[in-house]
Amino acid sequence: MKRVNRIRSHLPAAVAIAVLLTACGQSEEAKAPTPPPPATPEEQLRLAIETAKTGDVITVPEGRLSFDRSLTLNTSGVTIRGVGMDKSVLSFKDQLAGAEGLLVNASDFLIEDLAIEDSKGDALKINEGKNITVRRVRTEWTNGPATTNGAYGIYPVQTENTLIDGSIAIGASDAGIYVGQSKNVIVRNSTARLNVAGIEIENTIGADVYNNVATENTGGILVFNMPDLPITGHSTRVYDNQISGNNTANFGAPGTAVAGVPTGTGIIINANDKVEIFNNRIGDNNTGNILVSSAFSAQYKPRETAPNFDPWPEEIYIYNNEMGPAGSKPDRDYMETLRMTLYGAEGRLPDVIWDGMINPERGDAPVICVQNGESKLLNIDAANQFKNPTSDMAKHTCEMPKLAEIVLAGT
Repeated sequence: MKRVNRIRSHLPAAVAIAVLLTACGQSEEAKAPTPPPPATPEEQLRLAIETAKTGDVITVPEGRLSFDRSLTLNTSGVTIRGVGMDKSVLSFKDQLAGAEGLLVNASDFLIEDLAIEDSKGDALKINEGKNITVRRVRTEWTNGPATTNGAYGIYPVQTENTLIDGSIAIGASDAGIYVGQSKNVIVRNSTARLNVAGIEIENTIGADVYNNVATENTGGILVFNMPDLPITGHSTRVYDNQISGNNTANFGAPGTAVAGVPTGTGIIINANDKVEIFNNRIGDNNTGNILVSSAFSAQYKPRETAPNFDPWPEEIYIYNNEMGPAGSKPDRDYMETLRMTLYGAEGRLPDVIWDGMINPERGDAPVICVQNGESKLLNIDAANQFKNPTSDMAKHTCEMPKLAEIVLAGT
């Protein structure tokens, strides 16, 4: 210590101070502020999405990224790409803010090879875009079926030229894969499990739904028209799908349209026109394989809510499907009574069930044509409180014009 002091006594004051600070390990460099740590993968992804420019390809790394609020993309011409639907996972389990997991307000959009889990509301919503591709995307609520789950898994609405391919939707409290108020749609090679509605096409013009698996939902595939919407849907083909075991108890939120879907239904057509159902494998659905109904059989009252709404299904063509056992335990008291009365304690309802309600202006033109081997259609005569149900096929042994294939531009 004396040596240091002696050196300091012979040095200029400034130099002595520097020597003293160095000796004590307190240099000016040591006082400099510590740089911030690198951004987390979550922060990097959020920034990339929020500041995206047309032509950007945003890569989602392998791993589980956790978010407490929604992600929103507002730029067209962007790709979001992970490394696999079981490897790149966007988790919203701790979400505190936002109505969706990922909200996209853009066109020319591609998302692929990732998963979106446990969002507070809809998992992936794509709003008012053209040329949309959703490929190998998984949406899931990992706690299983629950009314508190988000309503929709994959949810394009008011879109045009939309492709959903090779994707998976699990656990939605409304529809796993839902396309609404859209034009030119293909849903293919995808799986919907443990949703209220597995795959739903609603108020959409021109849709092909094929090579999908819809199982363990309340209802497998739905083709609906709802009132008070700007588009009235028609021209949907449902073919080459496996639609079986859709017997999960309905867990839709009370008061919603989907809460009225009977547990155990394979395909439901409600108030929609020009629907073609062929080459599907349908079975093990406790209420029925195919249900066709007017809006008058639904929970809402179309005459009161939308005077110009067309409530009747028309031009329904069902042919060449492979039908397995169904209709042994219908989820409606009146249908169970019909089953017991018409077919006995061990009997089953026919493959096609129709509420029998017809537009009085249609005349004798056929509503439903069935060319499906031994499959029968039961008209339950809902308009007359089920007084005269019939399975007479005379009015249903007919053909309808076949619909054109959907061709997408720009996806």
